[in-house]
Amino acid sequence: MIYIKLFLSFFQIGLFSFGGGYAALPLIEQQTIEVNGWITNQQFIDILTLSEMTPGPIAINAATFTGNQITGVLGGVIATIGVTMPSVIIVLLLAYFYFKYKNIKMVQGIIQGLRPAVVALIASAGLTIFLTAMFGHSEFPFQLDQLKIVSVVLFIIGIFLMRKYKLSPIQIMILSGISGIIIYAFI
Repeated sequence: MIYIKLFLSFFQIGLFSFGGGYAALPLIEQQTIEVNGWITNQQFIDILTLSEMTPGPIAINAATFTGNQITGVLGGVIATIGVTMPSVIIVLLLAYFYFKYKNIKMVQGIIQGLRPAVVALIASAGLTIFLTAMFGHSEFPFQLDQLKIVSVVLFIIGIFLMRKYKLSPIQIMILSGISGIIIYAFI
């Protein structure tokens, strides 16, 4: 029963994840934490961290890690199939219709109308991740004594290194991981 529920939840995530992998994050969060209670906020952040630092699309990686967290390897496989199946079907259909009708104003209007909604979905997921990383939770209100100073410092350093020295996301992840080992394991 859990495998069917896992498949259907991730199928739904895949079906409504417009705008790429990051747009799926609020849906993954909603299905795995709020609706089904399979994982905690902290586990979700950990899964996102692992998903970001491994090769491949973040939504597929997150589905694989989440399914594995819930029921083991088979759960990872089922969640991955569930999250990818809708996009394979939809992309094949949309590709056919888009290339046939792409010059029609209504089709162009649909694309233009979806863009702001996709940005809002990504921003919402980013805000949840940011607040959980900085405060340990994403619910209001926040108190200054809940602020994780080390997280804030690593966040600022990461942005500085990316902007000033054009370090890649991989380099930032490696440096942050090493910093985390030094700060949390040895100090």
